[in-house]
Amino acid sequence: MSAPDYDPKRVDALSPESLEHARAEALEALRDASSLDELAAAKTAHLGGSAPISLANREIGVLPPAARGDAGKRVNEVRGVIEAAFLSARAALEDERDARVLVEERVDVSLLPGTVLPGGRHPLMALQDRIADVFVAMGWEVAEGPEVEHEWFNFDALNMPADHPAREMQDTLWVAPEGSGVVLRTQTSPVQIRSLLARGLPCYVVAPGRVYRNDALDATHSPVFGQVEGLCVDEGITMAHLRGTLAHFAEATIGQGLKTRLRPSYFPFTEPSAELDLQCFNCRGEASRQPCRVCSDEGWIELGGCGMVNPAVLVACGVDPERYSGFAFGMGLDRTLMFRHGITDIRDLYEGDQRFTLALGTEG
Repeated sequence: MSAPDYDPKRVDALSPESLEHARAEALEALRDASSLDELAAAKTAHLGGSAPISLANREIGVLPPAARGDAGKRVNEVRGVIEAAFLSARAALEDERDARVLVEERVDVSLLPGTVLPGGRHPLMALQDRIADVFVAMGWEVAEGPEVEHEWFNFDALNMPADHPAREMQDTLWVAPEGSGVVLRTQTSPVQIRSLLARGLPCYVVAPGRVYRNDALDATHSPVFGQVEGLCVDEGITMAHLRGTLAHFAEATIGQGLKTRLRPSYFPFTEPSAELDLQCFNCRGEASRQPCRVCSDEGWIELGGCGMVNPAVLVACGVDPERYSGFAFGMGLDRTLMFRHGITDIRDLYEGDQRFTLALGTEG
């Protein structure tokens, strides 16, 4: 008999012993989970993309055709057992949670009304002020602008011509009548344009506020959301100033000791452009050693876009690009707040639950 045309070491994960070990470890982890969060982490570890059973499934392709069917059957059987155990454990923990909530949040409707509970600032407003304080401490100014904006400020001055995809109806909410040229601003960048025109140079402004997009409301999207953008235009501004500013901002807002990185990207109003990534605050970039739901095992979280101001934008505002340069950045307030507190559903920010507001409003 000729030697097999595959490496036995590569398919060791498909051996009955390895599959049984993976099954036993998974069942033990699911059984030991005492909360829904722990259960979700156990599911990621034993059913996720890096789980032993998933790695074993990938090795089926190196087997001879005749052996693949049996191997696939064994892998699927183990996966089915683990998935069934997960569903059973989740149902039990959800029943336990629901029973606990019924007791802990029980309301005695026979009691007379008590004193009015003190309110709390909305978490987004608290975070917005916290970010503003960071930049004011660096000598910047806070700028504001109208939410109903003319398209020249929202698009044209930002180097987005009439045929640019961002101006299509699926992104922008236009204000009637048709052809008015008036929109609900899609970003706070128009405030940067107005600041350059009104304040003169040098210009150091941070612009927080609400913006509007024609998006469906789901766990990660909202047609109305908060955004903060910054603009610095002065003589001798370089990419190094941008990197240092954003690193300080991330550390002051998200947490100490977190690294940042810039990835090349494209925006019509900056050149060169980059995406700002923040080291995951949950796994601290060690996602390869342990599963992380926050960063999806990437070790980094995308925080926003940035870059050097495109000379065309400076020219539109009457600024000499031969003498002045600058940088700009933008990021979502909602996403930043979700990162800080591990919030997984953006709708929690807008549903008006006072417990949510009181818990997060004072901290930001």
